[in-house]
Amino acid sequence: MSVPVFIADPEALRAGDRVRLDGDEGRHAAVVRRIGVGERVDLTDGAGHVAQCVVSAADRTGITCDVESRADVAPPAPRIVVVQALPKGERGETAVETLTEVGVDEIVPWSAARCVTRWKGERGEKALRRWRSTSREAAKQSRRAWLPRVGELASSDAVAARFETAALGVVLHEEASVPLTSVELPAAGDVVVAVGPEGGVSPEELESFTSAGAVAARLGPTVLRTSTAGTVAAGVLLSRTPRWP
Repeated sequence: MSVPVFIADPEALRAGDRVRLDGDEGRHAAVVRRIGVGERVDLTDGAGHVAQCVVSAADRTGITCDVESRADVAPPAPRIVVVQALPKGERGETAVETLTEVGVDEIVPWSAARCVTRWKGERGEKALRRWRSTSREAAKQSRRAWLPRVGELASSDAVAARFETAALGVVLHEEASVPLTSVELPAAGDVVVAVGPEGGVSPEELESFTSAGAVAARLGPTVLRTSTAGTVAAGVLLSRTPRWP
């Protein structure tokens, strides 16, 4: 069984050889996970620093960890950024969870023209918090040293602007002639992949994105749901980089 990972305050994690994990994260470790004295845990600041620890004390408010060793994990390169059109229902959290587990570095919620779901006002704020919480928990489960960023809701114009500055931009499209497996990948920088909604990317959006430098590419012979297409695409891309040796 793999060692559980918890997210610690960056300053506290680097301050010394003993780290107190309290608050929501500490209570989760002590009460929900029932981590006890003598057990191994890994603590991370979510920005590449990891401390391998042994629990020396535990109560209902948290755990105290003695650091045995430390490691700094280099930032992943190239960075994989998935621009995810808002799916219906709970499929958004499903997409965020699997994108995080597979190794995506940034997830951008996208209000595409053909999205049925709309984030407005308090509803949008709650949905974004759920995406961020889902990503955080999935990052811990998959033992990531670098937490992915879940950005603010983006318009189609904002997505086009991301493509203009990306090392590589890709729009997944079922009618594209270029297979994703043949797209040349950069060694560094951002690889930005746009995943359209259930109704697909509109012709106007596709033209805007390709004009900004993105390549339209297809995943394969079948059409995937918007909540799974990004994860499959990220896996295809990551398998062709040194990140997946």
